[in-house]
Amino acid sequence: MWGIIRQNVGGARDLSSQVMGSSLMRLKPITSAMRHYSSATKEMTVRDALNSALDEEMAADPNVFVMGEEVGEYQGAYKITKGLLDKYGPERVVDTPITEAGFAGIGVGSAYHGLRPVIEFMTFNFSMQAIDHIINSAAKSNYMSAGQINVPIVFRGPNGPAAGVGAQHSQCYGAWYGSVPGLKVVVPYSSEDARGLLKAAIRDPDPVVFLENELLYGESFPVSAEALDSSFCLPIGKAKIEREGKDITITAFSKMVGYALKAAEILEKEGISAEVINLRSIRPLDRGTINASVRKTNRLVTVEEGFPQHGVGAEICASVVEDSFGYLDAPVERIAGADVPTPYAANLERMAFPQIEDIVRAAKRVCYRSALPLAATA
Repeated sequence: MWGIIRQNVGGARDLSSQVMGSSLMRLKPITSAMRHYSSATKEMTVRDALNSALDEEMAADPNVFVMGEEVGEYQGAYKITKGLLDKYGPERVVDTPITEAGFAGIGVGSAYHGLRPVIEFMTFNFSMQAIDHIINSAAKSNYMSAGQINVPIVFRGPNGPAAGVGAQHSQCYGAWYGSVPGLKVVVPYSSEDARGLLKAAIRDPDPVVFLENELLYGESFPVSAEALDSSFCLPIGKAKIEREGKDITITAFSKMVGYALKAAEILEKEGISAEVINLRSIRPLDRGTINASVRKTNRLVTVEEGFPQHGVGAEICASVVEDSFGYLDAPVERIAGADVPTPYAANLERMAFPQIEDIVRAAKRVCYRSALPLAATA
């Protein structure tokens, strides 16, 4: 990796033209990603989708490299980087000590010089050790340099609660990083999301926080033939309507999209047609899609695993109140994690995070199908 940095710094005279040309070429597929992809031909796990996206982007651009704990010899803590060390060598798949502040800082510095690092955190809870580099070094440099410095870096890894890992390893950082100007924050749900959005993140000229979910890694989803093409890319900042409906809008991201879809199936049996929006991106937030849906359904439930105060759902509520208040036929309901540190005990942990039945009850309340107040359904 140091050899790559020396080569880039040594060739500084034509670095800017190379980087600009490379950026323009690699951003081209984003403009074509607005097409509707359909005709699923096979199934793929989220783990394999992420691995294949990394592999293809490393093959296409020698400036892309991976750095983090156990990404090389161990093939990745969750096997996302499986096979990459053998294929690309230790200069592009860099194992690090347990020092998030150190390797995040090295990654940002290399991005200053035109490389495209993908920094893996074993869990985003550990990104708190590197948050100064993420926010002060990566997010603000383009603005503070008057646009002279781009920081094309991806910070990726599992985010939010897993199972039985306690309060210090269960936080959702969507709202944390989503509040920071200069960052883009992406939250994939399906394999197609993971593959298309990771490619977009690596090609992007700005720092991207890529929040995955550990419990989704082994889940299989149908992927289209188009999504398997190496040029496939999804636009950052564009939500996806996973299920159309006319009675209520449900917004969700990451694992909660699956919960929202299951809740919609239950609601359908009771005569409630729910529209489910997969946010895909927290920053930028696709306010247009959200507000258009609410203006159609006249009701909104937001779902997230993070804390309720200052959460993603709160921002969505504010957007709808500002832009579509006159269309609402009922108060907005927010479903979020409990406002407590995550319990370790399995029974308490389940109560601390949204469940499918919580979404169903909230939707019924918004549609005036249930007379029970929130406290009575806890």
